[in-house]
Amino acid sequence: MLKFARWHIWLGWLVGVPILMWCISGFVMTLYPIEDVRGEHMRAEAPLIDPRGLVFPADSLNKASAISLAQQVDGPAWLVTEADGGRYRYSARTGEVLPPLIESEARRVAEAAYAGNGALESVTYFPADVSPMDLRAPFDAWQAHFSDGTNIYMRSSTGEIVAVRTGWWRFYDFMWGLHIMDLETRDDTSHPVLTIFAALAVIGALLGCVLMFRRRKAKPRFGGRA
Repeated sequence: MLKFARWHIWLGWLVGVPILMWCISGFVMTLYPIEDVRGEHMRAEAPLIDPRGLVFPADSLNKASAISLAQQVDGPAWLVTEADGGRYRYSARTGEVLPPLIESEARRVAEAAYAGNGALESVTYFPADVSPMDLRAPFDAWQAHFSDGTNIYMRSSTGEIVAVRTGWWRFYDFMWGLHIMDLETRDDTSHPVLTIFAALAVIGALLGCVLMFRRRKAKPRFGGRA
């Protein structure tokens, strides 16, 4: 039992900081519903689509793995996903392929999608190989930055809103990185450092449980018969 107690103490010193980090980051991540973290309350609802007169892009069927209809600032559009993962858009009024977003259109898309009180401060294009930390997506995108710290991201090829990032989301994302011990990509939930510290924490906790039930020596009694 003395050996178990020493191991428990040393493991406590070793994993104490990670356990505290897990508890703090886990607590932070429970403060708000995930819908608020994702900024869904900052996103305006798109108007309904009038189904009359829609034209389907028949030439896209040969390459498409999925097709959806979305309302955009210049009218409804078909969003086509190809087998290789590429995504493109076609006008639902003419059936013609639409070009990628340019800055002026990205600005209009962002302002139409934003439901907050801030002012649009900048619109920036990011190619896939320099995706911002709060997007981390493998495609070209436009970032619309608002004065309240909100970033709205649009996929360049389709004009669709792919992410709304608030200041709270970025703090939540940092806490998530601490929680999984991956501050670089914040995606790897199975790596040696995390596994080793989690295993040591479990061992330390089990030793603590064993020590709770250890037999204690009876206290000596003083006095007796003369």
